[in-house]
Amino acid sequence: MGNCCRRPARCAHVASPDSQTSHPMKEIFFIQETSNPQSGKTSSTTTKSNVSPSSGLMSYNFNDLRNVTGNFKTSNLIGEGGFGQVFKGWIDESTLATSRQGVGMVVAIKKLDPESFQGHKEWLAEVNYLGHLNHENLVKLVGYCSESKYRLLVYEYMPRGSLENHLFRKSVQPIRWATRMNIAIGIARGLSFLHSLKTQVIYRDLKSSNILLDSDFNAKLSDFGFARDGPVGDKTHVSTRVLGTGGYAAPEYIATGHLSTKSDVYSFGVVLLELLSGRRALDDRVGESNLVDWSRPFISDRKRILRIMDTRLCGQYSKNEAQTAAALAVNCLNLDARIRPSMTEVFTTLEQFRTPNDYLRTQSREPGRSCNKSPPSFNYKTTPNRNTNLNKM
Repeated sequence: MGNCCRRPARCAHVASPDSQTSHPMKEIFFIQETSNPQSGKTSSTTTKSNVSPSSGLMSYNFNDLRNVTGNFKTSNLIGEGGFGQVFKGWIDESTLATSRQGVGMVVAIKKLDPESFQGHKEWLAEVNYLGHLNHENLVKLVGYCSESKYRLLVYEYMPRGSLENHLFRKSVQPIRWATRMNIAIGIARGLSFLHSLKTQVIYRDLKSSNILLDSDFNAKLSDFGFARDGPVGDKTHVSTRVLGTGGYAAPEYIATGHLSTKSDVYSFGVVLLELLSGRRALDDRVGESNLVDWSRPFISDRKRILRIMDTRLCGQYSKNEAQTAAALAVNCLNLDARIRPSMTEVFTTLEQFRTPNDYLRTQSREPGRSCNKSPPSFNYKTTPNRNTNLNKM
C-alpha cells in the first residue's frame, strides 16, 4: 500500500491462528462503544460473532509474515504512522498464503507498535469493518495476525501511496485537475456506500493521508480504526469519544461528541479544499488560522475562488468546475450539520466531472509542467497530521 495505511488500529481478542499455514478467519469479536447519558462517558462491551468463510479473510502466522518482509527490514518499509510501521510483503495470488520475498503478489503489512497510542481496539475495528465490507473505493483487507503480543494487518498494495504525498510533497509531480476530481468522486462514492448501509458506518477519520491511490489514481479509503456504527431508529447521532485529526473534524463533533454521517461530510469538505488549493488542512510552518477559516471568504464568492487554486495546476482546469467544486465545499463545511448535503448528493454533483481512466493513465505519463511560481502565502495554523484525541487539543 505505498505510503499507505499510515495510522490504523486497537481492541479485544481475535481467534489466534492454530496452524503454521494461512486459513480463513472463522471468528472475531465485535467491540461496541456505548455511552452513559448522565456522565457523558463511553465504555466498550465485547460480543462474539461468527464470520462467514466467504469473507475470505486469512489468518496469518507471525513468523510467516516476518519472513516475507525480511524480518521487517528497512528496505521493505513503505510507511509509518500512529499504528506503527507498514512493510512490503508477498503472498501467493491464488491461495493468499505467504510466499517469498519478491515472489507473488505484493501486499502491505501493518505491524502494531506496542508503544503506539493506538492499539488493539483500533486494530480490531479494522478487522470488524474491512473484514465484512467490500467496495471498490475501500482498501481491501486480505488478512490479519493475532498471535501472542503481535497484531498485524495484511492489505492490498496501493502503488501510488497516499493522496497526502501527491498533494504536499515537493518531490512528487502535481496531480492534474481531472485526476483530482476523479479522486474526489472516488472518496465520495466510498463514503456514500458506508452511509447507505442498513447499519450506517461513520468513517470518522477522513483525511488526505488516509486516502490511498492505486496505479490508475483510483481513490480508496483506508484506516478504519476510528470507524463506528451510526445512529439507529429516529436518533440523529451517536455520542462518543472525540477522536480524529485536527483540521478535519466537524466543529459540532469536537464541541459535543455527537457523531453523525454529516461529520464525515464536513471532513470531505476539508479534503475537497485540499484538492483545490494544494494546501494542508493545518500547517504549523505558517500562520495562525486553519485552511477552512482562511478560505471561507474566497470559496463563498465565485469571482474570488480562483485565488485559492493550487498554482501548480498552472491554470489548467475548468473554471466552471472549480467554482462548482468550491460551492460544494461551502455546503459540506456548513456550521449547521443539518444543512450539509448527504454524501450521495455530493457524489451525484461530482459525477459530472468524471473523466475516463484511460485518459487519466495517459495524463499520468505526461511530463509535469513547471509554472516557476511559489504558492501565494497566507496564514493558517496546524497541528501534526496524526490521529489524536481532540479533547486534548
